[in-house]
Amino acid sequence: MDVVIDTSALIAVIAGEPERRRIIEFTTGNTLIGPGSIPWEIGNAFSAMFKQNRLTLDEARKGLVIFDSIPLRYIKPDFVNALKISKQANMYAYDAYFLDCAIRHKAPLLTLDQKLKRASQNLNVETMEV
Repeated sequence: MDVVIDTSALIAVIAGEPERRRIIEFTTGNTLIGPGSIPWEIGNAFSAMFKQNRLTLDEARKGLVIFDSIPLRYIKPDFVNALKISKQANMYAYDAYFLDCAIRHKAPLLTLDQKLKRASQNLNVETMEV
């Protein structure tokens, strides 16, 4: 089964956050998919963690090795549809790309982002509870 995984869930796995084990359990044996923007979002999340003194450069390098080991299939967003979702849900396009991916591939969304989860439920997109 395809599962759309977002940046918040990936960061939880990479950073060893408490949800890590359950995310791995939910995704083992499934195909992880997401928009091609994920690597840039991981970099942006790391830079935000730098600003909060939650991450060192060495830890970020190790995190990139972990990220590179996660099998992800990147999906090209339907930008018109993603922008429609962005406007409808009043969200950034980067979040809408994940919803577009889930809708078009009829796949559940795995996210720790509560705002994204609410938007997905409003659009009748199945979410996976961690």
